Amino acid sequence: MSMTVGGNINLGVIGLGRGLVLALPALAAHPEIRLVAAADPRDPARARFAAEFGARTYADWQDLLADPAIDAVYIAAPHQFHAAQAIAAAQAGKHVLVEKPMAISLDDCRAMARAAALAGTVLITGPSHSFDTPVRHAAARIAEGALGAPRLITALNYTDFLYRPRRPEELDPAQGGGVMLSQAAHQIDVVRLLAGSALRSVRAVTGDWDAARPSEGAYAALLDFANGCAATLTYSGYARFDSDELQGWTGEFGQPKDAAAHGNARRRIAALAPADEAAAKLSRAYGGADSSTPPPPIANEQFGLVLVSCERADLRIVPDGVWTYSDSARSFTALPPPPAAQYNAVAAFADACLGRGLPPQAGAWGIDTVKACLALARSGRERREITIEPEGQAA
Repeated sequence: MSMTVGGNINLGVIGLGRGLVLALPALAAHPEIRLVAAADPRDPARARFAAEFGARTYADWQDLLADPAIDAVYIAAPHQFHAAQAIAAAQAGKHVLVEKPMAISLDDCRAMARAAALAGTVLITGPSHSFDTPVRHAAARIAEGALGAPRLITALNYTDFLYRPRRPEELDPAQGGGVMLSQAAHQIDVVRLLAGSALRSVRAVTGDWDAARPSEGAYAALLDFANGCAATLTYSGYARFDSDELQGWTGEFGQPKDAAAHGNARRRIAALAPADEAAAKLSRAYGGADSSTPPPPIANEQFGLVLVSCERADLRIVPDGVWTYSDSARSFTALPPPPAAQYNAVAAFADACLGRGLPPQAGAWGIDTVKACLALARSGRERREITIEPEGQAA
């Protein structure tokens, strides 16, 4: 691997889709990252990226990986391509930041981790909401021990996820579609970081309630951790109640949310012919007509209500900080937002690439999150508790 003079990281992007649109402000804002290349099959997207960043562009991601000047890659391609691209990147000596989910099967996740270990490269899954400043602050306070052990974590999020324009595979659970890998990964990452313990089992009920959007769109789950902590997860992507109302109308990326926009997602989908939905999805990708990035955050990112009950206090995570409720008082720790949404994940990746330490979300973390997501889905199908086996045992 080569590093540029001055410690900068020459970064290539694989996949100029919606994920890149959301991460781009953070990538562009980080002082040690230089966006030098991108790979995508779409001519307009490549042309725009080249013009915006003076970068080299490739129609084929394998050509990007052959570029010796690239130190690291951000993989924002569809889920089903993550494994092949991450493995090839490691073999080419590139560090990898791969969008969640790490991959859509445990075998693929394990192969990715092995490739990075053999190559001596960094592999981090993200951005996920476990990187959010209030989540990290709460996890650090719990780990200090003064609040006592975590005993119960409640996480709840209601969104319009299922009614955003989708490619066909994004509604097919067999191909990683629905909410299990795309959305449960966030909640599971958050509660795993807060619990600070290995996950022992999952019991879940899942929902597939709209024949026009045939996919798992909701779940309720109970997670049991080895240290005795339990977590309850509730998620719905059915675009009715919006839990951002419980977060002071702050959106997922720390931006102001318009309460009057209720119902817009369902109305837009209803107005689309099925054949036009993939094109509408593409219009939100980089270079598309509707590819606007989130505005600068006014608060930290958030993924719904999160409440942690420890032995001696409760913590409530909100976009602008963390509330602490002890036996006799309540107090608030204000936490300013980062310069851009998803900046914390990008900064952690840069630190890892430059030898300044790995975040928890490196390597095996992504395997364990996918394992938990798949267990959640399986529990819903089989209507029983699923035991989570440690790596190295039967999964």
